[in-house]
Amino acid sequence: MLLAALELVGIAAFAASGAVAAVRARLDVFGVVVLALTTALGGGTIRDVLLGVHPPAALVNWPYLAVAGGTGLVVFWAHPTVARLRRAVLLLDAVGLGLFVTGGTATALALGAPPYAACLVGMTTGIGGGALRDLLLREIPLVLRREIYAVAALAGAVVVVVGHQLGLPAALVSPVGSALIVGLRLLALWRDWNAPVPGKLDG
Repeated sequence: MLLAALELVGIAAFAASGAVAAVRARLDVFGVVVLALTTALGGGTIRDVLLGVHPPAALVNWPYLAVAGGTGLVVFWAHPTVARLRRAVLLLDAVGLGLFVTGGTATALALGAPPYAACLVGMTTGIGGGALRDLLLREIPLVLRREIYAVAALAGAVVVVVGHQLGLPAALVSPVGSALIVGLRLLALWRDWNAPVPGKLDG
């Protein structure tokens, strides 16, 4: 029950980030809701497609759609207030990232994916929705430009896979992986860490 509640919190946080981006891009109410749904549910849908899970969980679990769509509407009507709660949204986004990545990795392992594939699927579960959001807004995905986001996601996925390979209980490994992701993400935000970028080209 607690994990299900936290997962819905993560969905709401991802949906809020997508809706805020849509509001900044001056989309109409339909566009805001679409961006909210895409950001919140896109990563999980990609995971299910890659793993051959049909239909995707986002299409059969109505609370997922209701929470994501409802959050989009709330942001559309109350976006000035949401903008002032930026730190809270970033915290919830980090929690959502941790839960989605470890959950996606565990799902991939349970369905027989090899370790390296499980890591990639888990990372994609966490970052896929945000990447789709940026592409719909005609932007280079944020995870490819700056911020410690995908790296944190991959680190948590590796923890889950290593724990699985060592035969450790999932009830222990998944929270540790999630905590690592959340910790790295928040530390990167606090210290303003970014992944290295190449220097300027001459000429």
